[in-house]
Amino acid sequence: MHQFLSLLARNQSNAYKLLLMVASIILVIYMLPKGGQFKYQFQKGKPWQYENLYAPFNFTIKKDNKTLEEERETIKRNAIPFFDLDPDIPLAALQEFSVLLDLSYQDSAWTTPKNKVKQLGLNLVNKIYKNGVLGGSGDDYLPEQLVNLRVDNKVRQTVFSRVVQREELEALSQRETESITELSDIFTQIIATVVKPNLTFNAALTEASVQELLADINPNIGVVEKGARIIAKGEIVEGDKFERLNSLREQYQSQVWSQSNYKWLVFGYTLLVSLVFVMLYLFLRKYRPEIFEHNTKLSFIFINILLMIFVTTLVIKLDAAYVYLIPLCILPIVLKSFFDARLGLFAHVLTVLLLGFIVPNSFEFMFLQIIAGIVTILTVSELSKRANLFISVGQITGIYIVGYLAFFIIQEGSLEGLFSGYGTLAMENFAYFLICGLITLFAFPLIYAYERIFGLVSEVSLLELSNTNSPLLKELSNRAPGTFHHSLNVANLAEAAAQEIGADSMLVRVGALYHDIGKMNNPTNFTENQVNSINTLNDLEPRESAKIIIDHVIKGIELARKYKLPERIIDFIRTHHGTNLVYYFYKKEFDAQGSADEKHYRYPGPKPFSRETAILMMADSVEAASKSLKDPTSAKINEFVESIVEMHMEQGQFDNANITFKEIGQIKKVLKKKLTNMYHLRVAYPE
Repeated sequence: MHQFLSLLARNQSNAYKLLLMVASIILVIYMLPKGGQFKYQFQKGKPWQYENLYAPFNFTIKKDNKTLEEERETIKRNAIPFFDLDPDIPLAALQEFSVLLDLSYQDSAWTTPKNKVKQLGLNLVNKIYKNGVLGGSGDDYLPEQLVNLRVDNKVRQTVFSRVVQREELEALSQRETESITELSDIFTQIIATVVKPNLTFNAALTEASVQELLADINPNIGVVEKGARIIAKGEIVEGDKFERLNSLREQYQSQVWSQSNYKWLVFGYTLLVSLVFVMLYLFLRKYRPEIFEHNTKLSFIFINILLMIFVTTLVIKLDAAYVYLIPLCILPIVLKSFFDARLGLFAHVLTVLLLGFIVPNSFEFMFLQIIAGIVTILTVSELSKRANLFISVGQITGIYIVGYLAFFIIQEGSLEGLFSGYGTLAMENFAYFLICGLITLFAFPLIYAYERIFGLVSEVSLLELSNTNSPLLKELSNRAPGTFHHSLNVANLAEAAAQEIGADSMLVRVGALYHDIGKMNNPTNFTENQVNSINTLNDLEPRESAKIIIDHVIKGIELARKYKLPERIIDFIRTHHGTNLVYYFYKKEFDAQGSADEKHYRYPGPKPFSRETAILMMADSVEAASKSLKDPTSAKINEFVESIVEMHMEQGQFDNANITFKEIGQIKKVLKKKLTNMYHLRVAYPE
């Protein structure tokens, strides 16, 4: 047991990587839909490329979405509305009519007997209320449309033309009094006064009736018997053949996943998902070893991939129609921002391959997403410039729309149906692409959040840190102007060298700007800040002087953490002297006493552990030493650059950095050229 724990402790990093991969595989398998995979791939409008296909079992043919949607719309359009009819209102109207007629009847003015007039009016009121009176406008209903009248939980049907509307009352009154013209005006006034609407539209009952009819829709249009031929080789996948294939695929996927073969299906999914993650591991180990060895960065990549898979599965469970709302291109944008384009595209492609298990129309989805990912990598550059992301998102959205339009034309054979039927779904997807583009802009705040959570540095933050008007650099320029000028020169040299070998030039530049901030505490102890030739350290003991020089690294780290600089920038402060000797004071003690202990004169390290930190060490040493050159010439510069870099190599300062001899040679050439330009001789102008 003790040996096992000891072995685990020695291989802690590898154990974590293995645990991360196993956990990722389990999570992806858990999120995958529980269904078998149909072994045939087909597209509408394309020839069937396999042998003749016969039904392996009895199955029903499903109606397509277009047909089902048309049936739903027909039911909604032809739905019979329900109206509640109040039986008390007609009784009140009859009583009110009698009262008003008694008040209005004049024996001397009218020749028609009062009883006859009253009976005529009461008959008219009863006739009006026979099928009810509607208060609002009836423009939404056709005259021949059926309506349900509900009275005391009893329902009877009539056509809408038999329902009386308020605006029809005057015409009805005049029609009933055509034979007795003297009653026309008074009848019209009384009827308009006493007749009140007694029909109320019952929205809840109408909607319940519609939903009941919708639930009764038969999703099937037929049955295919076992052994029946579904499609022959070379036939075009269209019409009923396309519907049969779709129905077979759906029922095959639902039937294959059963208790009897559950373990085998899980095993199959495990193999496929494992292959994807193993490919990612191998890629990182071979081409990005610095990321592979950094567990935080490795976790960051896996978490982002799992997040995209989780969001996609969530949307699929909600409604597969929204699949194109998922901003998958955020993944390559984020990974490119923190790492590089090649890793961003590789991770994106692997993620899309995993999502191919769960999305409908997987070939179409994968094609569009991979093309969009390639466009993302090719167009998203310099995220530090805000306009670039907006331009790139516009291009990505355009690629989605063009690609999807191409698939629509291939499947439908023309653009005629784009604005109707299935085309309505296509137009919805175009809208989803636009929304997806807008959501992709969320990459900016997401990058900021990731920086805070994982301690990573993006190019956006590097640009902000490179601003010489930032508080820390401003303070450095005020308190230690010589050191600030030295840092600027080192930044220019290091940036040019990094560009030459393909390293992260912006990261090197920022690291160079901050590498000597520890000198701010006692700036006059360092020669570049001394306004005269007097060096205060010469009055101290060599060990004390060396300690002051060495401490600028420790104080720089403390100051960087106080100002919350990212760890990747602090790494440059730690490593820019590696484990070198403070040779001047070491030699001074050695000459005075005949011996000296190196441990008192050696920087604590660590040594540079990346190409970028190695470049800074070379640029810093060369720039500082160049100040001691008298009458610098091209030959002298070449010679001292060679000697300084060789000294670092002899002391093993670059042993931990992933840098080759060829790259070191390229860096030396750049340093020589830049220093020669900096110290070029000017023409002596006549006085």
